[in-house]
Amino acid sequence: MRLLLAEDEKSLSKAMITILKKNNYSVDAVYNGEDALIYLEAGNYDGVILDIMMPKLDGISVLKKLRAQGNTIPILMLTAKSEVDDKVLGLDSGANDYLTKPFDTKELLARIRAMTRNQTVHLDSQIKFGNITLDSSTYELSSCGGSFRLANKEFQMMELLISNPHCLVSSERFLEKVWGYDSEVETNVVWVYISYLRKKLLALHANVQIKAQRNAGYSLEET
Repeated sequence: MRLLLAEDEKSLSKAMITILKKNNYSVDAVYNGEDALIYLEAGNYDGVILDIMMPKLDGISVLKKLRAQGNTIPILMLTAKSEVDDKVLGLDSGANDYLTKPFDTKELLARIRAMTRNQTVHLDSQIKFGNITLDSSTYELSSCGGSFRLANKEFQMMELLISNPHCLVSSERFLEKVWGYDSEVETNVVWVYISYLRKKLLALHANVQIKAQRNAGYSLEET
């Protein structure tokens, strides 16, 4: 699952990124409201952690603009303010939840799980294609021939492929979705992870395979 973190306090942002990545989230960080809107225009995120007090454009303004555009992405408001009126304003403006700084790590993670739960239920924890099943609750890729627990990036790549069978997914799309816009990872790392997944599919005796189309991308196809 990929999150956008909009928090202008860089030391806190860095600490939160470390926590989230250790809990299998992919995270992009921005430090002002204008950049948050630019990143969200791509629509590649599963949730947003949005600080209220930010330069250029405050969190409430970002929230209102997103909802006015019809964007229903789950949003957790984050602020040092604890007054009831601020909470009410955030929730009435369309936030899914509200967390006051300082906060406990366990509460942060619980609120993220809660705000994205409806998406998870909607998508179903299991996605099937051919004779393989990908379980988002356990990160397991399985068939009647066995199962593998995928590493975080392997899971995210397979989730993108199995959710869009027969559709080409470019290397750039994988990099944006899995590694994030600010990553300096080279495109050949995508090929490396595709190779890992192909080996697992072969070991599972899957009747699907990841096919490559030169200079276009990869797709999951039935054999």
